[in-house]
Amino acid sequence: MKEMSADDIRSFQQERGLHITGELNEQTLRALEEARWKLGDRSLYLQKPPLMHGDDVAALQSRLTEMGFHCGRVDGIYGAMTESAVKEFQKSVGVAIDGKCGPATIIAMLRLTKIVSGGAPAALRESALQKNRGPALANKVIVIDPSSEDHEREIVFDIAQRLEGRLLALGASVFLTRGANNNPSEEERIAFTNKNKADLMISFHIDQHKNSEAHGVATFFYGNDQHGVHSIVGERFASLVQRELCARTDFLNCRTHAKTWDSLRLITAPAVRVDLGYISNSADAARLARAEFRDTIAESFIIAIQRLYLAAEDDAKTGTLRISDLRSAGLR
Repeated sequence: MKEMSADDIRSFQQERGLHITGELNEQTLRALEEARWKLGDRSLYLQKPPLMHGDDVAALQSRLTEMGFHCGRVDGIYGAMTESAVKEFQKSVGVAIDGKCGPATIIAMLRLTKIVSGGAPAALRESALQKNRGPALANKVIVIDPSSEDHEREIVFDIAQRLEGRLLALGASVFLTRGANNNPSEEERIAFTNKNKADLMISFHIDQHKNSEAHGVATFFYGNDQHGVHSIVGERFASLVQRELCARTDFLNCRTHAKTWDSLRLITAPAVRVDLGYISNSADAARLARAEFRDTIAESFIIAIQRLYLAAEDDAKTGTLRISDLRSAGLR
């Protein structure tokens, strides 16, 4: 592989929706490996872990999705759902049904005209699943993931507990990925969320930067611009969270962003990560130190969660809905 400069690495990381560090870290090296595979370069099939992964798998998943074969999220990982979709496709076109995407399957796929385009079936399926769960919070499973980094662990855990208490009072089932003192790995947090069949996952972080002027709140959701794929519910929830936080606090609005981080990509439920200000900024740090400000953050999340499940005609103007409104409306 040609040696890459720090600028080349940053450009690649930005293009792939990774953390922009300019360093060849583990995630970047994996993304470089994935990027070298194009559909047709190799036969794809389900194998024992580690599973096959790469841009060729993502391209296959995108094509299957466009033709109406359900393979789950376009995540570039050849798992059981992808194999099942390949078998359904093979059955429909009359090639050997073995779940392997080899030359015959790829040729059959390329010969077919796209029935639909843009990944619409996956978006509609995810949106319909969220709507079918209904507006009440009482039957929702929500996982809260407070970061464990030294500069943020106590603050985000406190906010997580404030949100947990409010959600429990409204009848939701709530799980925290960690306690006050433990520090599970990213893989363990992902597995924990999927095991509990979450309807929603919220990850709390506080940023820091060498430039003390950096400040504000940003929200992230799963999106892969390389393959034109986004979590439709994750993107909507990220927008609701960002809007409510900025309407109810004086945080600077640093907007929402699509990312391919494993903590968003590998969780089956809609997931968001929220960076609640910069601990390296004196104004943001002062805000986060106030108990009443943390309460406002927790309430912002409660309202954003409820807005996600409300029908459009029942929604209210950003920053106006209150927890008492949810109780009086019986949304619990």
